[in-house]
Amino acid sequence: MSGVFSPTRAKIKERTLRTDKWWLQPLITFSVLFSFVIYSTFRAFEGKNYFTEPLISPFYSPCLSEACVPGSTIGGFTPVSADILNFALSPALIILIFPLGFRMTCYYYRKAYYRAFWLSPPACAVAEPHEKYSGETKAPLILQNAHRWFFYAGLVFNVFLTYDAIISFRDEHGQWGHMSVGSLVLLVSSSLLWFYSLSCHTCRHTLGGRLKHFSKHPVRYKLWTWVSILNHKHQQFAWYSLAAVAFADIYVRQVATGAWHNIYFF
Repeated sequence: MSGVFSPTRAKIKERTLRTDKWWLQPLITFSVLFSFVIYSTFRAFEGKNYFTEPLISPFYSPCLSEACVPGSTIGGFTPVSADILNFALSPALIILIFPLGFRMTCYYYRKAYYRAFWLSPPACAVAEPHEKYSGETKAPLILQNAHRWFFYAGLVFNVFLTYDAIISFRDEHGQWGHMSVGSLVLLVSSSLLWFYSLSCHTCRHTLGGRLKHFSKHPVRYKLWTWVSILNHKHQQFAWYSLAAVAFADIYVRQVATGAWHNIYFF
C-alpha cells in the first residue's frame, strides 16, 4: 500500500475504499485455524483415547514411545523411552512438530495466517497496520525456508497414515476383510493428506523446477504435469485435509472413550 501515499498520488486517509465485507474471509480463517490450534493442543497433551483396535488417531501415529498404549505401536517399535516424556506428557508431541511445521511453512497457509492473524495485509486493497516489512529474511520468519524439509518429512508420515488406513480394514480381533466407518474415516483422511502434499508447490518444483529440457526427462515431465493439475486445487486440499485429520482424531477419540460405536459394514 506504499504506492497510495506516494507524492504523485492523492493521499487517502481511509484504510480501504472497498465497500464489500472484505473482513469476513480473514475472520473465518482466523476462527477455523485458532479453533484447530486449541483442539490439537488439547489432544496433544491429553495423552490418551487415541487408540482402539484397529483405529489410531493421526495425531499419534506413528506412536514411537514406550508410553504408548499396547497395540498402538508398529511392530512394538518404541525408540523413545517413556522417561523422556515425563516432561511432555504425551507421545503426540514427538511427531506433531513435523506435520505442524509442514502446514505452518506451506505457501498457502502463510498467506492465510499472515492475513488472518497478522493483518499483513488482511485483504487485497486494504492497508496493513505495519509500517515496514522485512520479508522472510530474519528470525523467526526465516524458518519458512525449511518448508522443503518439512515437505519430505510429511511424505514419510503420509506413508504411516496410509498404513494405519490399511490395517483399519480389520475387526477388533485382528481379522482381515472387514470395513467399518472408522476405516473410511482414516482412508479419506490419509488420501486427502496425499493430495495436499502432492499438490504442494514444493512437490511441483522438486519434480520439474530445475529441469532445463523436459524432453530429456519424460517421466519427470509427466509427473510434473500431473502435480501441476493438482496444484490448482492446493488451497482446497489444504482445508479439506485439515478438516479430515481433525475429524479422524475426533472419531477415534469418541470410539476410544465409548461415546461412539464403530459400525462395521461387513
